[in-house]
Amino acid sequence: MKKNKNRFATFAVLFASATAIIHIGNKIIAASASLKEMLDSNRRNYYKWRFGEIFYTKKGNGSPVLLIHDMLPGGSGYEWTNIEEELAMEHTVYTIDLLGCGRSEKPGMTYTNFVYVQVICDFIKNVIGEKTDVIASGFSGSFAVMACRNEGSLFNRIMLINPPAPGNLTQMPGKKDKLLKYFLEVPVFGTLVYHMIVSRENINNLFIENMFFDPFHPDQNILDAYYEAAHKGGAQAKAAYASKASRFMNINILPALKNIDNSIFIIEGEAENNGDEVIAAYQEANPSIEAVMIPHTKHLPHVENPEKFLEQAGIFL
Repeated sequence: MKKNKNRFATFAVLFASATAIIHIGNKIIAASASLKEMLDSNRRNYYKWRFGEIFYTKKGNGSPVLLIHDMLPGGSGYEWTNIEEELAMEHTVYTIDLLGCGRSEKPGMTYTNFVYVQVICDFIKNVIGEKTDVIASGFSGSFAVMACRNEGSLFNRIMLINPPAPGNLTQMPGKKDKLLKYFLEVPVFGTLVYHMIVSRENINNLFIENMFFDPFHPDQNILDAYYEAAHKGGAQAKAAYASKASRFMNINILPALKNIDNSIFIIEGEAENNGDEVIAAYQEANPSIEAVMIPHTKHLPHVENPEKFLEQAGIFL
């Protein structure tokens, strides 16, 4: 009995020591990710929303345009750096960091499509204060569609950049997804796994392999900004990722697409996987949806070819 107690005590000490070492390591990783200070948060605005403060910038004059970043690991308003100044020459441009992302607050909660629908609608009502054009990148296109379906009077035109396939959004969380979310949310050890997922090497590989048309000349500033944003906020930075990875942000947008009267325009990167099929699915749900492909781009055409993107945006807005 005494021998077993000694073994248990030894195990407890070793476990506590390992936990402490990993905890310190997590803190060091999060702090070192911000050394380049790619995400400037000085002299900017924060919208005090019910679940946390939302970071945003406001530039220019004219009809309002709201830019909503993709939900990639490390997503933030930095995504729009190459086009927001040009857009601001004719529009009042609002660039937002969604709750749980970038420079916004990152509460430890389950992030669903409806959470972001509320964020977008409340932001337009309480900050912008008038009917707004929205440009949403990637997965966030589903938030824009559902927000417009809920409160269409707040929206003017909607541009979707490489939106998710509607069929993929119908996949709801299963037991494995819920287990994944639970594991990622475990203190210290779940954070370590998250840091491995969003390591600098993995962020770089994600963009080189899946985001850029030309993998040999990636925009290093973009890579640094995503890496920093993925770690900003310490352990809580993993909350939004855990919810998306486990499909808690999914929702069937097809009924909404069929009932929306607003003008919707899709921009696809020429090399985006299944781009033609995605456009066809959206147009089948709503034949009035227009679409165009930008050559020599992939998932982020507004980053890879801002001039061509702005040309299309100028026609639409």
